[in-house]
Amino acid sequence: MQHAYWVQLQNTGVGPESMKRIKTMAKTQDFTAMMKDMMGAFPVDTKSMEDAFKTQATLNEKLAGLTLSAAEKSTEISTKWTKYTLAKMVEMSKAKTEPADYAKAMTDFASAQAEAAAEHMAAFAEVAKKMQMDTVELLMAAGKDMTEEASAAVQKAAKEATTVAKKAAAK
Repeated sequence: MQHAYWVQLQNTGVGPESMKRIKTMAKTQDFTAMMKDMMGAFPVDTKSMEDAFKTQATLNEKLAGLTLSAAEKSTEISTKWTKYTLAKMVEMSKAKTEPADYAKAMTDFASAQAEAAAEHMAAFAEVAKKMQMDTVELLMAAGKDMTEEASAAVQKAAKEATTVAKKAAAK
């Protein structure tokens, strides 16, 4: 197929120089050497990248710990509430001798549930509040650390750029 394309192109009156340029343009270029040269011209401080990765991994670990702790506490509250509700349902579902006793059992259950709901919702709110405060504290500390690291990296890069510029000017 490719050969037939070149023959057809030659039959259109394209000259040998143009054919040479077309063949050169049609070849796939190897950019490996060019990329190596280009990347070599821009020194990259891999230590700062590694440090940034470690910092991010540490932050993620701490955030995950906060999240899992809050999930554990929320699960404990839910479990406690469920057990309480089931215990009250057992009492409510027992056979009664008088019809009025059923109404009293329902009323007792409803008021106990209202009280339990307020208590457990307050417990959930405390978990959320603690999670929020711990997260803000953690992010503030991380932001401070990242600012310090970024400042140090910028100062180092500026120093290296000044050295390179002085060497280039000396040539």
